[in-house]
Amino acid sequence: MIAELGLAALWLAAALAALQMIAGFMAVRQGASSELAGLIRPAAVVQGVLVTFSFAMLVWLFAITDLSVKLVASNSHSMKPLIFKLSGSFGNHEGSMLLWVMVMGLAGALIAAVERRLPESTMNATLAAQGVVSLGFYAFLLLSSNPFERLPTPAAEGMGLNPLLQDIGLVFHPPTLYLGYVGLSVAFSFAVGALLTRQVTPNFARAMRPWVLGAWVMLTIGITAGSYWAYYELGWGGWWFWDPVENASLMPWLAATALLHSASVLASRDALRTWTVMLGVVAFSMSMVGTFLVRSGILTSVHAFAVDPERGTFILVLLGIFIGGALLLFALRANTIREGERFALASREGALVFNNVMLSAILAIVLLGTLYPLLTEAFDVRVSVGPPYFNPVGAIFTIPMFAVMAVGPLLRWRQDRIDRIGKEVALFAALVLAALVLVSLLSEIAILPLLGLAFGLGLAVASLMPLRRRKLSRTPLSTWGMIVAHFGVAVALLGMASESAFTEERLAAVEEGGSVTVGPWTVVLQGVEPVAGPNWTAIEGRLAASYGGGETRVLTPQSRNFWAPLQQTTESALSTRWNGQLYAVVGDRAADGRWQLRLWWKPFVTLIWYGGLLIALGGVLALVGRVLSDLRHRRLASRIAERRADREAVA
Repeated sequence: MIAELGLAALWLAAALAALQMIAGFMAVRQGASSELAGLIRPAAVVQGVLVTFSFAMLVWLFAITDLSVKLVASNSHSMKPLIFKLSGSFGNHEGSMLLWVMVMGLAGALIAAVERRLPESTMNATLAAQGVVSLGFYAFLLLSSNPFERLPTPAAEGMGLNPLLQDIGLVFHPPTLYLGYVGLSVAFSFAVGALLTRQVTPNFARAMRPWVLGAWVMLTIGITAGSYWAYYELGWGGWWFWDPVENASLMPWLAATALLHSASVLASRDALRTWTVMLGVVAFSMSMVGTFLVRSGILTSVHAFAVDPERGTFILVLLGIFIGGALLLFALRANTIREGERFALASREGALVFNNVMLSAILAIVLLGTLYPLLTEAFDVRVSVGPPYFNPVGAIFTIPMFAVMAVGPLLRWRQDRIDRIGKEVALFAALVLAALVLVSLLSEIAILPLLGLAFGLGLAVASLMPLRRRKLSRTPLSTWGMIVAHFGVAVALLGMASESAFTEERLAAVEEGGSVTVGPWTVVLQGVEPVAGPNWTAIEGRLAASYGGGETRVLTPQSRNFWAPLQQTTESALSTRWNGQLYAVVGDRAADGRWQLRLWWKPFVTLIWYGGLLIALGGVLALVGRVLSDLRHRRLASRIAERRADREAVA
């Protein structure tokens, strides 16, 4: 009965999405005279409630391990720990898509309930566009990916969840990414609504900006968490491999970063109107492209749940309808978008446009590198595109972007002179040059890590320069957000460059009681013993590691064997210090009785994820600052309106 309730709620939510779409477009066409206009907001709110109920039913089915439901039998097991039963509800294709639709429904409900800044016609068009997107995903779920499908005969036992996904990272990584993707779908709907009603105005940008900021923060957290999860879970010692599925989340983030800056300029300075609308379409396009890559079955990855070409075709059709329709609408209405306020090249707006162009170029590079192997494979030509392409080609645009990021916040709006900030520019250039010379003299490293270290140091100092001559207690939260986010970029860049430049690796065969050194660490293999978990067995190494002959730390890497499903995984062990991490993996036993150990010493690698969290924190500060500022402006406008009404009443 639980499955039937969930499915019924999903059908009703889809029907309300259709009503929201039809009523919205009729209201746009007929204006205030439309009899259905009053149904749009309630339909969106009730739809959000129903789809949330549907997802709750799916989670309950996994919690009780209802093996009469095909999805549960295929992705769970009665012996699996409860936390992985619950997270397993979205650790599969159908469940993850239902999570996506639930978040989208809740977002539409929130817009309908609280958004009052836009003209009613634009709001109706926005909710209609959101209804189109939601209805497409409802159709995908109900027609090709029903999460509540029953088995003719209940299974005796479940097949279990992919062991690589049986980690706490599954609880955080997919939900944060989906929150980001859905936030971009809201930005897309706002852009389409503004185009339909020809209302590309600062108010439109102010309404869209919190959603873009929230989506960007969630994508940042999701990418950061996913990177660290893959780093410690897969046991290969890397934090980013330019895997197509990794790129699928990076591409929307790049577009969202450009959109965020463009929307802020439009909201506060009434400029970059066309840029903002176009980037709203592009950002959601990239999340749809990522969805297609992950769900179509054309990729083989731990993240790629779908293997059915029919589903890939369905998503490709949705992508064509949503994005093709939006681009056609943009082409038809682009000439009606007023230019907005002009600005000089030497201005903060000019710096933002330059960096938006750089971000767009990097996005094109990642998109090309991701799709090219898939295109060549269609002609039976297998090509691998990895770091040798992405790193140097991306650096061509990343390095100028970092330079402009360092000085751009120091420029004035509208028009400025570079010589006015000559001292700051000179300081940034001097820091970069000094770091280049110093690091190259102290160590022989490749050019890209060298540039990363130099620009990371320069950007870290430059990101704090906007605080000069400011009273810190009166600095707006949005300004603090920008500073923290830019400082986070510098920290992450320093971590990436350090990991690439200074990592040391050691692969050794060690007998019990033997030792091996890697960097400043001495590691002794004290023993290897069998251990058992709730649904796995493992061999566990016991390593005594000391840094420079100091205090000994015990590490316990494992090689696990799961029985539902049958699969072997490598569980790394990490020892973290302020200046880096020791990363240890235990392998098989050789014929002579020695055990294989793989060790890495990664100086300052943790800065990568600390930087990512700082970037997200900057976004949170900016979001809170913008929301509080909007509330103050609304209260002020309300008071002014009340006083005006009182004066008119007295007169």
